[in-house]
Amino acid sequence: MDTVFLTLVIVVVAALIFDYINGFHDAANAIATVVSTGVLPMRTAILMAAVMNFIGAFMGLKVADTVAKMVDPHAVSQVMVIAGVTGAIVWNLITWWFGIPSSSSHALMGGVIGASAAKTGGFAAVSAPNLEKTLRGLFLSPFAGFIFGFLIMILISWVVRRMRPTLVNRAFRWLQMVSAGGMALSHGQADAQKTMGIITMALIAYGAIEKGAGAPPTWVVVSCALAMGLGTAAGGVRIIKTMGSKIIDLKPIHGFAAETAAAATLFTAAHFGAPVSTTHVISSSIMGVGASQRVSAVRWGVTARIVWAWVLTIPISGLVGALCYLGLSVVLGP
Repeated sequence: MDTVFLTLVIVVVAALIFDYINGFHDAANAIATVVSTGVLPMRTAILMAAVMNFIGAFMGLKVADTVAKMVDPHAVSQVMVIAGVTGAIVWNLITWWFGIPSSSSHALMGGVIGASAAKTGGFAAVSAPNLEKTLRGLFLSPFAGFIFGFLIMILISWVVRRMRPTLVNRAFRWLQMVSAGGMALSHGQADAQKTMGIITMALIAYGAIEKGAGAPPTWVVVSCALAMGLGTAAGGVRIIKTMGSKIIDLKPIHGFAAETAAAATLFTAAHFGAPVSTTHVISSSIMGVGASQRVSAVRWGVTARIVWAWVLTIPISGLVGALCYLGLSVVLGP
């Protein structure tokens, strides 16, 4: 087995490990609310999310195409991709350990861009249009989630204002299972495609796919879907507790509104091929739902901690990605 092919194998394995970690790191995105409201037990909710994540990964490839073309194909190398993915994995594990909901999307983008900058000595190889689309989606989507959550909760409150609380609670326990499934489906669509794009980037660098081709092969789609589904099945209990109970006190009606708002935002972003953070979107949707009741319903201290993780993710994962490239390039070459 030649060194170049071996390096490609390492890239694919590292990307699938990231996808697996993304699954259990972001399992909370889909099921935190449905677990915290008591609608589904933890194991049932995780199994449902794993299945829906797997199915969602097959729903379109526009996000994968954007990620695959984030860096000029002529500047991409296997070592650069390994370093970028490593930067993302390191930050994901740190935030998972401390139970902080952070963005796997930010981590992956930061790691790849940092490794690319270390390889080329600057950011000239980064695709400006795709970077702009990515940053616009990453930073606008939380605001969209907050606004949708706020408005949907107000609308629902107006519709059920004359209904008995027990009836409302019973109805939304059923409805929340539907919204949680939709959220898990949109999470699989949004996040699995990012790893597909990374593997496609590596295949282009190897020469297995022509430069300019963004569609990943079928085996890449299937393996990424499977890795994310298995990772979600492993669960992410630490972050589920933060998302489901430490931002606001959730009831089924709140969980339904937050999941519906988040799923709508994610499906819209995927339609336009914009890689966005499912963590950002569901967190901000929960905040929007809480704020629609009263500002004090949101625990802003926990929220500030989450926001700091959002701010630090890209620069820290980018720094780790750059350092990994500098170290790996000494051993494996550029």
